Amino acid sequence: MTDETVSAPGTPHEVLANLGDLTRRVRAAQRGTWFPLLLLGVLTLGGIVANRLTFSVRTVACRDVSDSAGPGCLLVKQGSPAYWTLGLLLAYTATAVFYVRRSRSRGVGTPVRPYVIAGIVLVALVAATGFWATRHLTPYGPIDFWGLHLDPSSELTMFIERATGGAASVGLPLLVLSWVERSRALLLFALAYLTIELAPIATGWAGIDATSPWSSLPRLAVPGVFLLLGALGFALTQLPRHRALS
Repeated sequence: MTDETVSAPGTPHEVLANLGDLTRRVRAAQRGTWFPLLLLGVLTLGGIVANRLTFSVRTVACRDVSDSAGPGCLLVKQGSPAYWTLGLLLAYTATAVFYVRRSRSRGVGTPVRPYVIAGIVLVALVAATGFWATRHLTPYGPIDFWGLHLDPSSELTMFIERATGGAASVGLPLLVLSWVERSRALLLFALAYLTIELAPIATGWAGIDATSPWSSLPRLAVPGVFLLLGALGFALTQLPRHRALS
């Protein structure tokens, strides 16, 4: 006669195992990462067209060290703050609606609120920063960044401009979304996106001059395509799971 230890149904070990499996299934049902990435990718690529339509070049008087008028310099302007502000706000609102409706149809909760709140707050801060810089901008003069007078040609100024763009309004909220969804894949994707946004992407490799109406194409096409590829990858991973759980 031998003694054997057999787990009885409903033991703490089995309850914890079932709870862990249920938690993983709920998190899988909650995830819809592909949708916000799709919206943000389309919005980023649309920025190329917005920049093309708002492109302008005019000649202004340059200023030398003695603050005397020098020869004429070209001042290039492109982009619409309203496009990015309204576009991002609509994207975050649409993401919230998508997550809420999908969670109700599946009978699970949604963790999207911190992501949407973080996105809207950061978009507001970026818009306020852009408005401040525009109000205090002088041609070929120092850039006023909340009271800090920065040299427009310095590496620090260029880094701040990149950091207060897509890195802040898109990349940081994606980090929040990766946290609430407990997704390591999205965390790595968000870090890669931040690297792309913060890296200095020049236009020379694309054969586009800085005074060209399409000068923003390389700077926006790279992160835009990256977001769309991410949306495709997450959709191929998440949609089959959602069908299996439904």
